Amino acid sequence: MDVLSLAGVILALTAILGGNHLEGGHMESLMQLTAFIIVAGATAGAIMLQFAMPIFMRGLKMGLWVFFPPKIPFKEAIDKIVSWSNTARKEGLLGLEEVVEGETDPFARKGLQLLVDGGEPEAIRGILELELTIREESDALSAKIWEAAGGYTPTVGIIGAVMGLIHVMNNLADPSKLGSGIAVAFVATIYGVGLANLLFLPMASKLKALVGKQTKYAEMIIEGIIAIAEGENPRNIESKLQGYL
Repeated sequence: MDVLSLAGVILALTAILGGNHLEGGHMESLMQLTAFIIVAGATAGAIMLQFAMPIFMRGLKMGLWVFFPPKIPFKEAIDKIVSWSNTARKEGLLGLEEVVEGETDPFARKGLQLLVDGGEPEAIRGILELELTIREESDALSAKIWEAAGGYTPTVGIIGAVMGLIHVMNNLADPSKLGSGIAVAFVATIYGVGLANLLFLPMASKLKALVGKQTKYAEMIIEGIIAIAEGENPRNIESKLQGYL
């Protein structure tokens, strides 16, 4: 679990709610179901309109990465690549057939299979880089649903505020209804701006960083496999890949 992300959310909420309490405000004044429905529902609808279903669903799943990031084992991968290189040096590329069967990373397994099949280094690089590019673009686009949410929520919050003020104007003759309308107006704006700047935009930035880190990891795998294909010395391969750390 990413403790820093959890701590950041808790700190942000504590600062806002604590400041509200110090100024004499009450928690109940910020709990407006109508405002939440307007902001959350309209934002979700806009995102669903903007993105295709596979991208939308992938983006929702990626949201969990903020608190439970996928493990990206650079050091372990370097050790494996050096081990593959030693095997290929001693037994030839066909000696990696058993390694292919036991490899759990689909991307690395595909590269190893191309290696065992006797592919030329540049051909292997082209195939793997094409797959990496497509995957990176897909993941980056999926992460953008949170960036889009951060763009929509403040505007939707303003829409909620205007709706609340319209409600107030329509009930000027009934003072008992003025309070709820004004509350919805201001709380909707708080929800919109708060969700955008305290949650959605930071989430989008962190997901982009994780996608970039995964891309670097895949690039390291490619470089290692190409180095094995070109018959480089295992020690030289290890020294080269250490740069990714």
